[in-house]
Amino acid sequence: MARTESKIRALGWPLPAAELPNVVSAAPFSLRSMIGRPAVVAFICNHCPFVKNLKPALAEFGRYCAAQGVNLVAISSNDVSNYPQDSPEKMREDAQEQGYSFPYLFDDSQAVAKAFDAACTPEFYVFDSDGLLAYHGQFDDSRPNNGIVPSGSDLRAAVDALLQGERPNAVQKQSIGCNIKWKN
Repeated sequence: MARTESKIRALGWPLPAAELPNVVSAAPFSLRSMIGRPAVVAFICNHCPFVKNLKPALAEFGRYCAAQGVNLVAISSNDVSNYPQDSPEKMREDAQEQGYSFPYLFDDSQAVAKAFDAACTPEFYVFDSDGLLAYHGQFDDSRPNNGIVPSGSDLRAAVDALLQGERPNAVQKQSIGCNIKWKN
């Protein structure tokens, strides 16, 4: 399993305007529709061991966000011609199996991943109510086989800070995961 770190993204960067299909509802979803409340954008996929490690905790985090009025979406941008397990059909099956309560979006062109400068799965971006980046980093310190139970502690702390009218800690740990599978 290849370990890739997320790139550094300057805080205060604006949420990109993009519309992607939600594989669960088959309806288009506009990222800009999330402005007005704190929002989380997660780059994930079905097959990455780093993502598989935290799927149940991510589903729980999704329920927490919904209860707090925080928008959460997940995006898969992998090349499905070489990674068919990340196809929209498989994404829909995985979302249902995991009990995701949030939209799971498919970025077939990979333009949205490029707009975010996303590098790996999982990778997380938290935006404030004005649509400005307040956190970019890891879910928590858990990794496959490191013995730490996934909790989402880093991501939850960032969301909780915004909900309390504060800024997340400026010291943010980069995500580590599988590289996004770019098209040739």
